[in-house]
Amino acid sequence: MSIVIVTGTGTDVGKTVVTGAIGVVLEQAGYKPFIVKAMQTGEAEGHGDACRMTELTGITNAVTLYRFPEPLAPATAARRAAMQCPDLATVAEEIRAYDEAGRVVLVEGAGGLLVRMGEDWTIADLGRELNARLLIVCSTGLGSLNDAALTVEVAKSRGLSVIGLIGGSFPVNPDVATQCNRVDLPAVTGCDVLGYIPEGAGSWPQQQFVQKAQEFFVPDIIDRVVHLERKMFSVPR
Repeated sequence: MSIVIVTGTGTDVGKTVVTGAIGVVLEQAGYKPFIVKAMQTGEAEGHGDACRMTELTGITNAVTLYRFPEPLAPATAARRAAMQCPDLATVAEEIRAYDEAGRVVLVEGAGGLLVRMGEDWTIADLGRELNARLLIVCSTGLGSLNDAALTVEVAKSRGLSVIGLIGGSFPVNPDVATQCNRVDLPAVTGCDVLGYIPEGAGSWPQQQFVQKAQEFFVPDIIDRVVHLERKMFSVPR
């Protein structure tokens, strides 16, 4: 039905928590979220982002396709471990296998948009191969505007459709730069900010996280994520 890639402006910006929260609101709206962690590095079997999302949300449809031992970019980790890194077509085919009626497949990336997932491909390439749209998770403090603008510009230059931005961790007591970024992020990037995850939400008990997830996002978040196309029509005068 729909494949959405959750990427970030960098490492540790909150992609896992955002992916889990989106999964929760989809499930609450009657959809069947399926979470795919394409590449996990630095975590053994039974650990990692897919497991954390299940613990946080209760969503059991969460899988990890490939694992590499060191916490590095997937292509680098695979090379250092003398392991074969899968090619783009193989990974895309595996992800498509989870796409079915009534289901929204959420694919969490690794690091930022141009991190090497394989020797010759990135999350941006995977997005094009799958014809998937992007949710971009960004930081919210000083320096966030540049990172977000660069990521959006690269995505659009490669023909990718960006659903919007989500702040991965918004502090309880934001400083001046963070407060200003709430206003400036959409202006600088040309993309809507669809929500902010409260700082520390990834450590909440499952019940609290599930109950509060809808409050993180704009009211029409489901429409934005699920609809394959959102067309604007002008009325002739």
